[in-house]
Amino acid sequence: MKTNKNLIINVFLGLALLLGTASCSKQSSSKSGSSATGWKVNDKKGGFQYNNKYKKQDAAPGLVMVEGGTFTMGKVQDDVMHDWNNNANQQHVASFYMDETEVTNLMYLEYLDWTKRVFPADDVKYEKIYLGILPDTLVWRNRLGYNETYTNNYLRHPAYASYPVVGVNWVQAVEFSKWRTERVNENTLEKEGYLKKDAKILDVTADKTFNTETYLNAPSQAFGGDTTVVFKGRKNSKAKPIKVAGSKDKPATSKKQTGVYAQRTSGLLLPEYRLPTEAEWEYAAASDVGQREYNSYKGQKKYPWSGSYTRSGKRKTKGDQLANFKQGKGDYGGIAGWSDDGADITNIVKSYPPNDFGLYDMAGNVAEWVADVYRPMVDDEVSDFNYFRGNEFEKNNLVNGKVDVLKDINKIKYDTLSNGKLIARSLPGQIVQVPVDANETYLRQNFDKSYEKNYRDGDKQSTNDFGNSNVASENNSNGMYNSPIHNVIINSGVTVKKKDETNTRTTLINDKVRVYKGGSWRDRAYWLDPAQRRYFPQDMATDYIGFRCAMSKVGPKADKKKRARN
Repeated sequence: MKTNKNLIINVFLGLALLLGTASCSKQSSSKSGSSATGWKVNDKKGGFQYNNKYKKQDAAPGLVMVEGGTFTMGKVQDDVMHDWNNNANQQHVASFYMDETEVTNLMYLEYLDWTKRVFPADDVKYEKIYLGILPDTLVWRNRLGYNETYTNNYLRHPAYASYPVVGVNWVQAVEFSKWRTERVNENTLEKEGYLKKDAKILDVTADKTFNTETYLNAPSQAFGGDTTVVFKGRKNSKAKPIKVAGSKDKPATSKKQTGVYAQRTSGLLLPEYRLPTEAEWEYAAASDVGQREYNSYKGQKKYPWSGSYTRSGKRKTKGDQLANFKQGKGDYGGIAGWSDDGADITNIVKSYPPNDFGLYDMAGNVAEWVADVYRPMVDDEVSDFNYFRGNEFEKNNLVNGKVDVLKDINKIKYDTLSNGKLIARSLPGQIVQVPVDANETYLRQNFDKSYEKNYRDGDKQSTNDFGNSNVASENNSNGMYNSPIHNVIINSGVTVKKKDETNTRTTLINDKVRVYKGGSWRDRAYWLDPAQRRYFPQDMATDYIGFRCAMSKVGPKADKKKRARN
């Protein structure tokens, strides 16, 4: 019996080994040969190159992963304003990444420093670039208050380094996000040996900067076309030499591997940093995942934390405020010696507990810009997946079949804001963008033009002059929302501002007002509800609105497989 038992065990072990070998053989075969053609993938001699060892997207600097899902977007608490603003509706948000904290003064100062070094503000050719991204420090001034200390110190003094940046309008927040994308991807390619080490500091100039889309579409033009900086293939020590077989007359040799430029198929370059959509922000702030039971939520939170109160109920921190907000009239932080939230104005990020996604200050401290153009209603009849209003579809401009990379500093186009501020629309090294045209929209069902900001809310059927109006556009005065139009005219370097003072205007809403979310240090607890939403002109700034960045997640919804029993 003993011998038979050992024999059975050996048979099973042999079968397991045989199956394991067959499995490994199958996997090895799929890696070395294409399932479509049988050709060898990643052949050192050339052909189709693809990163078949890619595992998952790494969290970019400052970001944490927010697993997507379904949630009730909009108000479920008492609507004391009675404005029918964002009624409850069911939405689904795809997984994404979001900044752990609000963008701080220190982070924004790094942006200012890079811009000033690359585009010197004392050079008349570049001064508008730097001035355009400067935060408005005068937002701290008050007609009947002494806040000059904040006006002079809040942005740059080390004491406020870890405080959220304010005085940044929506357009500037978008430009910061673009800059951050380029610097992170530039650093990644340098580490992987595709770019010269330290070129981002030592070789960068106004006409030699890195841009992700330029590198992907026209790598020979990246970094001003400097081939000493942009390598054709990896040049680091990890690149193994290519062995060349010998013959009777010629011995075997090896040569240095040059490979190709990094591509999207390399899996190295990250998606862009951007402002989160309103749906993403609200979903992340609510963090209902913390009160999940199987595949459902146990109600909806009033705040980003569990419970109906703004104070901690935990034994060690009982009574502590969970966010930075205005306690009552004239009370921004409690009495001396017994502070409620530990702050007069904003506070150091991470001063309060994170929510269940690991995100800090999703209520209080500063309110935050999101990407969406404001409209009173969310049109869930059209979209209940990754909802976003504000699309303006563009494409790379082509000249003689090649992408049009902006090289001439004199051809930079600036957006003139309603307050007269100029912000560079593009910088040298970037690909010129133009609206999509009939070539992209022909016979499509999912979009029919470049400008989709007022879709189903500002089109011909929605205008206040239905009988005579044309299809609404950005500058259509007959649109549903008859907001003021402030004109800024720049003639021979002289700026003339003309404020719209007509008494026929009926609303402040237009296609250039953006949603901002979350309560701030100036707001009462009512505004801490993640579902609350307000709007503000995209080219204006305040001392209570900041922002944080987001990034889309590529690949699966979750890094680990979920099952119903979990």
